Amino acid sequence: MDGGRLHRLGKRLIELSSQVTGEAGDLSLTPGEAAVLEDVIKHPSSSISEIHQRTGFVQSHVSASVSRLKSRGLVKATTDPDDGRRTRVTIADEALQAITRRAARNVDQAIGRTVTDPAQARRATELLEELADLLL
Repeated sequence: MDGGRLHRLGKRLIELSSQVTGEAGDLSLTPGEAAVLEDVIKHPSSSISEIHQRTGFVQSHVSASVSRLKSRGLVKATTDPDDGRRTRVTIADEALQAITRRAARNVDQAIGRTVTDPAQARRATELLEELADLLL
């Protein structure tokens, strides 16, 4: 497999993931907000500076994303007790529960819409499971 085909596969898997985890009425995030939120989930109680360093976004973009996420109730931003100039960011409990519910949705229907032959759809799901086991 060449890099171009791997890239197209990655994009297609992201599309399928969005079909599974997104539903009408779900909150939509910009790609930047999604990246910041994902970083906060992986690294609870991070400072804006730490999120900036890991994501590569400029600090002002991280601050603006955190502000928007906070206004939607997705994250909590608190003053660092050791350094009052620093803000610590943590995912809100309700947001984490909603994300966990969305992540638990089954992929079978999305795969079935893409791969219409039931046997091939089952095989595609099995291959995705195997790939996840190898790479994650």
